Amino acid sequence: MPMPHSNRSVPRQLKPELESEFARSPALGYEAPDEAGFVRCLSHGFPTPLARWHYHDEYELHLITKTSGKVFVGDWIGQFQPGHLVLTGPRLPHNWLSIDTPDGGVPFRDLAIQFDHEPLMQSAALIHELAELGPLLERARNGIEFFGMGESTEQQWHRIKQATGLRRLTAFFDLMCDLAACTDYRLLSSVQLQSDDDDASIDQIHALVSRITDNLSEHHSAAAIAAELGMSESRFSRFFRKATGNTFTDFVNRVRISRACQLLMDTDQQISLICYEVGFNNVANFNRRFLESKGMTPSEFRKQSLTRFRGAA
Repeated sequence: MPMPHSNRSVPRQLKPELESEFARSPALGYEAPDEAGFVRCLSHGFPTPLARWHYHDEYELHLITKTSGKVFVGDWIGQFQPGHLVLTGPRLPHNWLSIDTPDGGVPFRDLAIQFDHEPLMQSAALIHELAELGPLLERARNGIEFFGMGESTEQQWHRIKQATGLRRLTAFFDLMCDLAACTDYRLLSSVQLQSDDDDASIDQIHALVSRITDNLSEHHSAAAIAAELGMSESRFSRFFRKATGNTFTDFVNRVRISRACQLLMDTDQQISLICYEVGFNNVANFNRRFLESKGMTPSEFRKQSLTRFRGAA
């Protein structure tokens, strides 16, 4: 059933824009194509056409140096101020919207670094030391906010920007080493698998998570799945928590909330229908769980998410 019409203007296109290579003009702050190698530096002010709800195939390390406002990363909505530092993974939508921009805007607000996944993975297969970046890049699928690293990262960004060739690559890996070692961070969007178990266990968890994700409206019982895997329920609980960082029930609820966020952002579907589609039995429980997870109600989340399309005005 469609939602009732309102006076609020709703964008026809609710999904993020894919950033294409031809749109990366030096006039907007990108490095010229003949300058950009594996590590691409980007700087720009605000307002700018680059501030929009979008995604791209590269990782992006994004530092805010001026103004404060609202940030959107995947299904996460939060606040930013100078020193705000986030690493987003490939195709994770994002946008930063300043709310205290002075008249005429600011010439420099964002310092970013973009880099590709595949060259790193191919190199890590041959150079063992690069494998240390693996856990960091896995976490980046959710978006990672780092704390207390804004000032040092700004200095390192300028060092990378001014360097070329091997010296640029050396400066880049120096920064990545610091990020990989940072323990003061939070993951921003959805859920993340973390496991140092053998490949078979990891595959088992991935298959289980895919099954939950693909069948959210079904009842998922830890006892039933444990029996299916030939484990006691207590052993399965330990196994699952080690792999995901969550209890089974918390994980299922987080995946359901994440899917609800996607539907709230990408569709005009009624909230009550979304509640049942993602597997909650009643709207009151859905609202309570959503508030616990996101710090706002589903209707407020939808209202705030609509502002992710602003930016260049």
